[in-house]
This record gives sequence, structure tokens and C-alpha cells, in this order.
Amino acid sequence: MILISVGTQLPFDRLIRAVDRWAVDHARTDVIAQVGPTRYRPVAMKSFSHVAYDVFRELQKDCTVMVCHAGMGSIITAMEFGKPIIVMPRNHKLGEHRNGHQFATLRQFGNRPGIYPAETEVELLALLERVDELTAYPTLNTIASDAFVEQLAEIVHRPSKPSKLRQLRHFFMKKRDVVADEVDAG
Repeated sequence: MILISVGTQLPFDRLIRAVDRWAVDHARTDVIAQVGPTRYRPVAMKSFSHVAYDVFRELQKDCTVMVCHAGMGSIITAMEFGKPIIVMPRNHKLGEHRNGHQFATLRQFGNRPGIYPAETEVELLALLERVDELTAYPTLNTIASDAFVEQLAEIVHRPSKPSKLRQLRHFFMKKRDVVADEVDAG
């Protein structure tokens, strides 16, 4: 099964439309898509806007390949479950996102084994043409080392220092109180 995911916040019709056309052209009935708030209604893919977290995790475990937007959750989950993933970033210049951070994410992760970058529909379709040849990234270890847990606990439990803004606000509040006291006394 090929699992498509675009997240739940923004539509990504360009990705959904391209994969759906590919599924039609190849008579694929094994494509399932989480399409979010899309305006496009898939023809060949089984699709849903949203699904419960645990149900979606099961789909991720069961799929053979994931095709997703360049969201960190999608990439990390593919690595966690040892699934090959085709990653297509939302293009902010096309109004698919607020900024270009998904291209930055792809630059950071796109050269790792098991992660297949597709910046355009042409690249996406070329990867789908060889979908059965794609290999996975080794599964991530989901258990943190003791050293990491200790380091994280130290950071979490470290007393926070007041920010400069908070320090200034406190300073001026004291000044205001002193002035008010002088006015009241005067």
C-alpha cells in the first residue's frame, strides 16, 4: 500500500492531484491518502480529510511507501517505521504555505538513504514510476539513551532566567509604583 499524507492544516492539491493521476494511469488500487482540507477529490485513491492518530499510525506501519509533504513528523515517522518516503515540499510561491521552510527541511534530509526528494510534479512522477524499487532508511531507535535522558532532564529542571523584557517590565513597574507613592504622599 502507498500512503499519502499532506498534514491537516493546509491543502496540498498539487501533490494529491499528481499522485491520483498516476494511480489512475497505472490502475493502482492500493493508494490511500490523507488529503487534509483539499478542494480536489481523488478519483483512484481511497481518501479521507482527517483520521484518528492511532488509525493513521497503523496505516503508516502497514504501508510499503509513504508520499508526504516536507513535514518533520512525516519524515521522522517514516524513519521510525523503516519506510521509504517520497518528500515533496509545499511551495510557498504557489500559495501552498506561508514560507519556504519545507524546502529547507528537504535540503537537510533529502540526501539521506530512504528519503526521496521531489521538488516538482515531474520529479514526483519519476519516483512513483520506480516506487517498487525504493528502499527504506534504517529504523530509528525510539528509546533514548540514559545520557540523553539525563541531559534533557537537566535542561528541563534548570531554573529559567528572567528574560530581558521581563526584567525591564519589572524595573518600570517598580518605578511606576515609586512615582505613584510620591504622588499619593505629596
